[in-house]
Parts: sequence; C-alpha cells; structure tokens
Amino acid sequence: METNLVMEAFKFMILGMGIVFSFLIIMVFALKAQAALIGKFFPEKDNIKTAKKVQPSVATSDTAKKIAAISAVIQHHNNQKG
Repeated sequence: METNLVMEAFKFMILGMGIVFSFLIIMVFALKAQAALIGKFFPEKDNIKTAKKVQPSVATSDTAKKIAAISAVIQHHNNQKG
C-alpha cells in the first residue's frame, strides 16, 4: 500500500486553506450585517451642538503671540545668516 505523502499533504493544505477562507468570508459578511444593525438601531449623535466653544479673544491673542514669536525667530535667523 503505497501512499503519496506529497499529495496527501497537498489535500490537507487545500482543505485547511479552504476552511480558513470560508470562515473569513462568513466573518466579513457577519461584521457588515452587525455594522448595519448597529447603525440602524443606534445612530451616531451629532456632537457639534454640545461641544464647548473656546473664547475667541483668548485663542486669537495666544495665536497672535505665537505668530509674532515665530516671525521674530525667523527674522533673527535670517539676520545672522548674512
């Protein structure tokens, strides 16, 4: 009784890869269905209205100070280059 071990290994490889591939395909469809169900029953709420707004005067003055400092550093660097 002579069995070809290479062919047996090839059969097991194809069987194993087929099972894994089938599982992954089923998992993809299950996750898509789950996402659709969650999106339907638990819609995402808009958090734009509930977000706290930063005071524009404080943010503007901080930004202006940063821009002035960066400009001064660039000008100082250019003056030292020659």
